[in-house]
Amino acid sequence: MTQPSSTPMTLGVIVGNRGFFPDHLARSGRMDIVAALTAKGIRPIILDESDSKFGAVETRQEAARCADLFKKHREQLDGIVVTLPNFGDERAIAETIRMANLGVPILMQATPDTPSRMTIRDRRDSFCGKMSACNNLAQYGIPYSLTTLHTEALDSDIFRADLDWFLAVCRVVKGLKKLRIGAIGARPAAFNTVRYSEKILESAGISVETLDLSEVMGRIGRLKDDDGKVVERLRGIRQYVSTNSIPDAALVKMAKLGTVIDTWMRDTEVNISAIQCWTSLEEYFGVVPCTVMSMMSDQGLSSACEVDVAGVIGMHALQLASQTPSALLDWNNNYADDPDKAVCFHCSNLPKHFFREFRMDFQEIIAGTVGKENTFGTVVGRVKSGPMSFARFSTNDREGKISGYVGEGAFTEDSLETFGGAGVVRIPQLQKLLRFICERGFEHHVAANFSTVASAVYEAATRYLRWDIYWHKP
Repeated sequence: MTQPSSTPMTLGVIVGNRGFFPDHLARSGRMDIVAALTAKGIRPIILDESDSKFGAVETRQEAARCADLFKKHREQLDGIVVTLPNFGDERAIAETIRMANLGVPILMQATPDTPSRMTIRDRRDSFCGKMSACNNLAQYGIPYSLTTLHTEALDSDIFRADLDWFLAVCRVVKGLKKLRIGAIGARPAAFNTVRYSEKILESAGISVETLDLSEVMGRIGRLKDDDGKVVERLRGIRQYVSTNSIPDAALVKMAKLGTVIDTWMRDTEVNISAIQCWTSLEEYFGVVPCTVMSMMSDQGLSSACEVDVAGVIGMHALQLASQTPSALLDWNNNYADDPDKAVCFHCSNLPKHFFREFRMDFQEIIAGTVGKENTFGTVVGRVKSGPMSFARFSTNDREGKISGYVGEGAFTEDSLETFGGAGVVRIPQLQKLLRFICERGFEHHVAANFSTVASAVYEAATRYLRWDIYWHKP
């Protein structure tokens, strides 16, 4: 299975202009925003100078022209940037976005004035114009995002950082709006924790495609050991992780399981997955699915255990924002007497991206009931140190909405003697977060990612998807 290709992003651009302000600034502003976007490999969809005065938007006719251009590129557009090189016409900006009706994130940028150039010829007043443009968007009920500073030069480091953040917001919104999740197997009977509402997810544009384990077993039974796809998957497993001391028969089973899941996901156009483990696959098939899941997550195709469908949405959101692999972990143990530290653990299917060293082994917990010989396939090791973003989404069935939390911390170098895949995390005011989790009845699972993208995930989930999300801050 290959990682989804990273295609260049496309942004619609609205250059604001108001005639009784210096309109030569609209011309230079158009050139500056195009340069800023193309420097980052972003494709701008913007009116040509032959389409309107300086390629800006001021009149209703120009707004309609720009909206038509955006609609022609509806499938490609990831978001919209509104740039104000001068005050801009707030009505035309709002009308453009309303007529285009794309439902994509919008970033509002205003170019700062220079104190030595405040004459009638060069004064921008975009500082003021941005408030008017935002006021109109608010009146129209159109959500939008703001830059860190009220005014930012397009060639500044802070705007470049804001643009990176906005692109992450766009990826999360686009990636979650039409998401298809594969639920493979039934929820383990002992895990009421991971129950969720398909109907609430569907109302948010997220579909769940189910596959019974009996079908998985049946399709595996039709595969021969020398099937080309099985041989290829077996080779991939051995290249991915050290398999010393793992029986060949177990490795072949993993290869067949991976082949069946891969084929089904492609055929059903499923993006990510949540898979039953405890303990059906071990008892009746003879391996754990952890390595197969670890490989998928490492390739950007997030996979959660215990059929935690809501949990894998959190994994995917973080992966979309950071463009790096995510894992699903347990908030599992305290760490000594430090109130801001905890042990995050799974037994494990963590992607290799998470480890400083790792190997394939057997599942020590389940082995006690089904036998070691039936539990080969875990990917175990110590989680490396680094920045951590975390997220948890759930369907709040009583209130009929999606809720959750996001935040940031760090994986540490603290010593830890245990099994599975584990790491120590430090999160400022962790006790406050743990109290919130317990008071609100959230699950013990949390998605984690080596990044600092909580802000982008929060912006996407709250402002554009309209989910009820708590952002844990120090």
